[in-house]
Amino acid sequence: MTSNGTDSKDAATRPVTVVTGGSRGIGAATCLRLAADGHDLAVGYVRDAAAAEAVAKEVRAAGARCVTVQVDIAAEADVERLFDTAEERLGPITGLVNNAGVTGSPGRLADQDSADLRQVVEVNLLGTLLCSRRAARLMAGRGSGVIVNISSGTATYGAPGEFVHYAATKAAIDALTVGLSKELGPDGIRVNAVSPGVIDTDMNSALGGTDRVRRLAEEIPLRRLGRSEEIAAAVSWLMSLDASYANGAVLRVAGGR
Repeated sequence: MTSNGTDSKDAATRPVTVVTGGSRGIGAATCLRLAADGHDLAVGYVRDAAAAEAVAKEVRAAGARCVTVQVDIAAEADVERLFDTAEERLGPITGLVNNAGVTGSPGRLADQDSADLRQVVEVNLLGTLLCSRRAARLMAGRGSGVIVNISSGTATYGAPGEFVHYAATKAAIDALTVGLSKELGPDGIRVNAVSPGVIDTDMNSALGGTDRVRRLAEEIPLRRLGRSEEIAAAVSWLMSLDASYANGAVLRVAGGR
């Protein structure tokens, strides 16, 4: 038996998935859903160790193994340590969810600070590239694996006046998803993305308060914000055998927006 009560034979056959930005919002919901669906998890987080450990506690309560790793995904050494720790503690990595990201400050592009622009690009794009590269190196030799990128509906509508810089990085994630799926498909690795609309998270609430949330909800055909659990369900499906022929897909979960 393992320390959390999981049979060692069962642990050897369970998927092992790395989730970046797993301490809150969509990332936390994804960790909990994947644990319920039989995955062991490495939870990457950037600052809030207590929040990450709270997620890990729930993951373990669901019968899964879990490690938490502090990581700045824009730093190559941190990314290498994340995957090394996951493999050492849990076993061969079978899945990656590229969820970590930052929005930057809202406002017109002309008013953005260069340091903020650099951070958005480095975390959202470079960080995803670094994590995907390491996952590809590990998975290709084994002939199987799944990568799911968290994109955004802003990739197609651009978020003018608020988050053009963020939207640009998410459009790049869509292109990465399509290109990498073709590159890694022959190695038995599937690469897909989930493109959320406006989701009811602390991050969105902090960006403009209830007035902004109300305005955004009115623009959505379903007339409500999405829930993190709804995005997590889409991620879990793309990682499952039920989606075994899905490759290069960008699955929009945005209430019709």
